[in-house]
Amino acid sequence: MFGRRALLGGASALAMPAIATAQPLFTRPVRFVLGFAAGGAGDITVRMLTPHMQAEIGQPIVVDNRPGAGGLISGEAVARAAPDGHTMYLLTTSNMAAPAFYRSMPFDVTKDFTPVGRMVWYDHVIAVNPRLPVNSLAELIAYAKARPGALNIGSIAVGNAQHLGVELFRAMAQAEMTTVTFRSSPELILSLTNGDVQVAGELLAPLIPHVRSGAVKLLAVTAPRRFPTLPDVPTSAESGLPDYIVRSWNAVVFPANTPRPLVEAMNRAIRRALDVPEIRNRLIELGGLPEASSPEELGAMIPAEVAAWGRMAQLAGVEKQ
Repeated sequence: MFGRRALLGGASALAMPAIATAQPLFTRPVRFVLGFAAGGAGDITVRMLTPHMQAEIGQPIVVDNRPGAGGLISGEAVARAAPDGHTMYLLTTSNMAAPAFYRSMPFDVTKDFTPVGRMVWYDHVIAVNPRLPVNSLAELIAYAKARPGALNIGSIAVGNAQHLGVELFRAMAQAEMTTVTFRSSPELILSLTNGDVQVAGELLAPLIPHVRSGAVKLLAVTAPRRFPTLPDVPTSAESGLPDYIVRSWNAVVFPANTPRPLVEAMNRAIRRALDVPEIRNRLIELGGLPEASSPEELGAMIPAEVAAWGRMAQLAGVEKQ
């Protein structure tokens, strides 16, 4: 009996050094690069989720806003970063649309990143300044057709999903409006509320507070169904443009060749953050629809989305720069 106890004690002692020397996956702060300025839908989402994600991985997550060139500058920086799990990128639908705008890309979105997981879907909307005398998408189109070139329609920078959504809207509506692009959602919204642009194609999320205050009027949600918290706002299909469906999403990616254990750990961090009821409810209040994915699902989704946005660009008559 004494010998058995001694044997068990010795086995435990031998196991202890292996436990003590196990290394954590993340050993320093993780830089989370965003290709746009603070205040937009993706930025709002990231800043809500990162406190829960960093609690899961055991290291701070530092948000690094690097706007410019529709996300090409920030994406290139992450694509070239070390694949050690300490630099990640917020991949957005704008990255899917960019190949349709540019002849030369600094990175290949289908090859230069390791998919981690999708986070949130975002519906697009057509919004107007309340002083514009229209109350539906059909009225807006009729108003624009009666006044060719009189209306300015705003979007985020060239090469962005919002921009392609606006160009597609103009083509499908067959209405002559002048597209004005902005560096960020806050700049676009300020111009819309001031009346410098009378119409905007934008994500719903950053517009929500301005809709509630009455500073902005929504005419249609460009999604397959009405948004849960805005049941009175019709879809574009219900408003006379059945083929005009434009939605965005965001996801997390690492540089290509990042080891699988790091990918799985960060995917788990995303899922657990999105499982927090307060986070889910708040995202919906802000215009987002949380929906996590596996790395494999995101990996299959990326090339399919690039192809889909390429087809939309052709319909919109976009010429590559």
